[in-house]
Amino acid sequence: MIPPIANRFVAGESPAEALAHVRRLNDRGVDGIVNLLGEHYDDRGAAAADAAEYRRLVADIAGSRLGACISVKPSQLGLEIDESVFRRELAEIVAAAAERDVFVWIDMEDHATTDATLDAFEAVARERGGGGVGVCLQANLRRTRADLRRLADVPGKVRLVKGAYDPPSDVAYTDSTRVDQEYRTLLEAAFERYDGGIAVGSHDPAMIEHATALHERHGTDFEIQMLMGVREDAQYELAEEYDVYQYVPYGDRWLSYFYRRIAERRENLRFALRAVLSS
Repeated sequence: MIPPIANRFVAGESPAEALAHVRRLNDRGVDGIVNLLGEHYDDRGAAAADAAEYRRLVADIAGSRLGACISVKPSQLGLEIDESVFRRELAEIVAAAAERDVFVWIDMEDHATTDATLDAFEAVARERGGGGVGVCLQANLRRTRADLRRLADVPGKVRLVKGAYDPPSDVAYTDSTRVDQEYRTLLEAAFERYDGGIAVGSHDPAMIEHATALHERHGTDFEIQMLMGVREDAQYELAEEYDVYQYVPYGDRWLSYFYRRIAERRENLRFALRAVLSS
C-alpha cells in the first residue's frame, strides 16, 4: 500500500483507485489525466503489459463516463528497446482510445528522445486526422520554438511545460529567468497560431495569468494542467472559470515519482517533513 506521506501525489496502485480519485476531481469541476507509472523499460514484455493496461484503462474511462484522458511515456512503451516497438504500442493505444473518444497525451522525456517522440506524435495525429492526441513540449530546450512551428498544422494538441529534466547547456537554457522568458514567448506563439488547442502545464501563477490574458486576446481554446498534490486549491478555483486537468499517476512504481515531487518544490518537502514528524 502507498503510505500516507506519498498518497498526496499518487492516486493508488490500481486503476480503480485512480478512477475513484478522478471521480472526486470531477465533482469539483476538474478533469483527470491518468498515467500508469513506469518508464525506461528494456524488456519487451513490460512495455507490452503496460500498453495492454492502458487499453483496458481507456475502456474503463469510456465505460464510467468520467471526465478523463490518459498520458503515456515513450520509454514506457518501448522506445529504449526500439523505436518501432514504441510506435507500434502507441498506435494501438491511440486506435483503442479513438474508438471510445478518449484523448491520449504523449509525455516528453529526456531531450535525446525528442525527435522520436515528435515523429511518432505527428504520424499518429495525421493518421487520425481529427485530433484525439497531444504531445508535450519543453520550454527549456533551445529547439522548442522550431518544434512548435513544425507542429502548428498537425491535428492535435500541444502541452507547454517549462521542463522537469536537466539537459546540458548546449541544448537547453539553464537559467530560470531565461526559461520563464522562453515559456512566455512559446505561449504567445501558440495562442496566436494554434487551432487544435493548447495545454498550459504550469503551477506558476504568473504564467497562468499570462495564458488567460492571451486567451482573452486571441480566443484560442486552452486548458490548464497541474499535478496531483500541487496547488490543488488553485486548481479548484481556476476550474470555476477554465478547463482544468489534474495529472493523476497510479501504480506500484510510485517511489521514484514521489521522490521527484518532493525534490522539485520546497513546499512539497515541507509537506513531507510535517507528515514524518506528526506520524
